[in-house]
Amino acid sequence: MNTAEINIKFLDNNKEKEVPFYATEGSAGMDLKAVLEEDVVLEPLERALIPTGIAISLPGPQYGAFLFARSGLASKHGITLANCVGVVDSDYTGEIKVALVNLSNKPYTISNGERIAQMVIMEVSKANFNVVADLEKTKRGSGGFGSTGTH
Repeated sequence: MNTAEINIKFLDNNKEKEVPFYATEGSAGMDLKAVLEEDVVLEPLERALIPTGIAISLPGPQYGAFLFARSGLASKHGITLANCVGVVDSDYTGEIKVALVNLSNKPYTISNGERIAQMVIMEVSKANFNVVADLEKTKRGSGGFGSTGTH
């Protein structure tokens, strides 16, 4: 497993100044916490951009930081990311903010310090597209949604 050296800056709104950490040895992601002056109430189907009070610098364009929903918030309360997966590019050094949406039928209150998302640092590849007349034949071919069956 590779280890990426990530520089982190605590912003003025971040009073706790806690570095994100892996909860267990097998954790792929680090929890990000809300940094709020006051609670945010997310009504059903409402979205909000929640600050984390941190900015990071990735080691280069071969890395990205990806933000995912916390499974407990999503499964128990319907709180997930509005954009499904947030992408922090290597050249972005501003505050990491999390776009949350409430998919439940009840209001949900987000408080300062609440764990709202998880961040995974991953290596990424740049694509070089080659225009061709035909693609390699596969068994599936152009079979789309449901083409591989349900069981």
